[in-house]
Amino acid sequence: MEHTPRTRIHPMMAFAAGSVALVSLIGAASIAGLLPNSHATNAGDVAAPVVAPVTSVAPAPIQAAAPATAPEPRRVVEHKTIVHHTYAPAPQVAQAPAPAPAPVAQNSIVGMGLGAVVGGLLGNQVGSGNGRKLATIAGAVGGGYVGNEIAKNQQQQR
Repeated sequence: MEHTPRTRIHPMMAFAAGSVALVSLIGAASIAGLLPNSHATNAGDVAAPVVAPVTSVAPAPIQAAAPATAPEPRRVVEHKTIVHHTYAPAPQVAQAPAPAPAPVAQNSIVGMGLGAVVGGLLGNQVGSGNGRKLATIAGAVGGGYVGNEIAKNQQQQR
């Protein structure tokens, strides 16, 4: 039995690719103002006001006007003054001084280096072939982390 690679694309993938291409083209045409219902304008286009043609219309005959109602009188708007009160600040209570923050331990390059060397040597003793390589790498990474943590603890104890 011979293994041959498949060269045909799945129909759903072809449909998805076609859909994405179609939607992208429609969006680009809408942005460019090529579609009739799009509201896009080009930078060079100046919106000129559209003037409807004037047609002559015969005036309507004058009819007896209905009695007009009296216009509603204007109402006077009264503004209220807003007063903002300011209050004296509360008296300060004497507080004990805050304790000095504990020094933050820094990463130690020496600790990471020594830990990585020791971890790499220990990892190299495990397995054979590619497994030995992976164990050496894992031992170096783990040893670097452990060495850094030990160095941090030593800094905090001083």
